[in-house]
Amino acid sequence: MAKTKPGKKDLDSYAIKGTNKVVRPGDCVLMRPSDSDKPPYVARVEKIEADHRNNVKVRVRWYYRPEESIGGRRQFHGAKELFLSDHYDVQSAHTIEGKCIVHTFKNYTKLENVGAEDYFCRFEYKAATGGFTPDRVAVYCKCEMPYNPDDLMVQCEGCKDWFHPSCMEMTIEEAKGLDHFLCSDCTSEDDAKRSMNTFPVSASLEPKVRAFIFMV
Repeated sequence: MAKTKPGKKDLDSYAIKGTNKVVRPGDCVLMRPSDSDKPPYVARVEKIEADHRNNVKVRVRWYYRPEESIGGRRQFHGAKELFLSDHYDVQSAHTIEGKCIVHTFKNYTKLENVGAEDYFCRFEYKAATGGFTPDRVAVYCKCEMPYNPDDLMVQCEGCKDWFHPSCMEMTIEEAKGLDHFLCSDCTSEDDAKRSMNTFPVSASLEPKVRAFIFMV
């Protein structure tokens, strides 16, 4: 465990100036960028310490937005998606503008209402190489893209895959009005042919596995 340098002391918390919010190690925060035209940076606070003059510094682990990564923003990246990077830094606590919540992907998809402070993370990111962990994820629809929680998808009652309305030549309004849905593949095949050729004996035991592999 790293020791605090002489003249410095570890702090359990830091009160954000001008607010009633308190930051503790492990919290996620919004930090003021040097360019006022950019959105705030997002980071996870690893440590808070003060020097002999009571200047407070925070050691942070940065989250990257998709457009800040080497590969850039992709079609399946959500508007509130972040990557937890291996990039650590020390910043003045005065640059903290507020707190936020970085949810797991699963928990984010269960939110009834997404607030301004809500983000999600499903990948860790190596800033130097552009590599991701995990480096592959499940894909859906005819377009075979990973799930974007911002996009409406409809589930086929036959193959149980999920589809974008646009890939099925439907509008969002038409998709929302559906009581039942079969994809084009399932619609074009009769029940006997589907049961023999399309479905495994047990869908729960032998799922169709497809993955999106990240290439830098």
